[in-house]
Amino acid sequence: MPQSIPSRREFLVASAAAGIALSARPVVAQTMIVTPADDLDTGTASVAAKDGVSIPTYYAAPKKAGKYATILVIPEIWGAHEHIKDVARRLAKAGYFAIVAEPYIRIGDLTKLTEIKEVLAGANKLTDDQCFSDLDTVVEWAGKQPKADVTRLGITGFCRGGRTTWMYTAHSSRIKAGVAWYGGLNPNPPAQPLTPIDIAGNLNAPVLGLYGGADQGIPQPTVDKLNAALAASAKGKSSQVHVYPDMPHAFHADYRPSYRKEAAEDGWKRMLGWFSKHGVV
Repeated sequence: MPQSIPSRREFLVASAAAGIALSARPVVAQTMIVTPADDLDTGTASVAAKDGVSIPTYYAAPKKAGKYATILVIPEIWGAHEHIKDVARRLAKAGYFAIVAEPYIRIGDLTKLTEIKEVLAGANKLTDDQCFSDLDTVVEWAGKQPKADVTRLGITGFCRGGRTTWMYTAHSSRIKAGVAWYGGLNPNPPAQPLTPIDIAGNLNAPVLGLYGGADQGIPQPTVDKLNAALAASAKGKSSQVHVYPDMPHAFHADYRPSYRKEAAEDGWKRMLGWFSKHGVV
């Protein structure tokens, strides 16, 4: 019998799945979202960090000329693999200049590791100071790009990147709004000794936290502590936490079994609304 010709979606999913971190597999192709770059301006760059290390960077923006509000997209523990780049393309479709910088360049290619414990050990070596310094450098680079407007700067991240969203918003006065997807709330000393709860009173911009009520790694009592810390601070009062009952960790990760379509889509709408409300539009 003649073999069927793969559809365009099947081809795109297969190509994208090849770029997913090894320890994050198996990939759930049926629900995996792949955003074509046909009408986008996408590319890569090597951004020189303060210590001379080249930071691999991926960007996506509308093809039409213009200045666009800029979003930093912070990866999960695996780094800048294909799913996170796809998130950047989705934001570009929504009218943003989106940037993904590889946070673990000094540690190694965590996408190639097959054991999750090895990935965590690697990700836990990245100090907050180094992470913040690299993001500062990437923002400076973005400010020189013809389509990026870093006066309208937002940040969003997932899992470890969600934690970074909280932490970097306390570090940088340039951030106008952040959206943290199930960002971890526990310390990882010595590299990451503080938590979003600790810095709730130091936020430079409002952050929306999106969490799952059934997330075993971020239990509700810990989320309650974050809420209390935000409410107790003048700077934290403008931030919010939304909890999706019965949702697991990584409910937005459409390439994983944890994906929950309704919560993911609602969270995406909330994210875009949050950015718009706070001037990142």
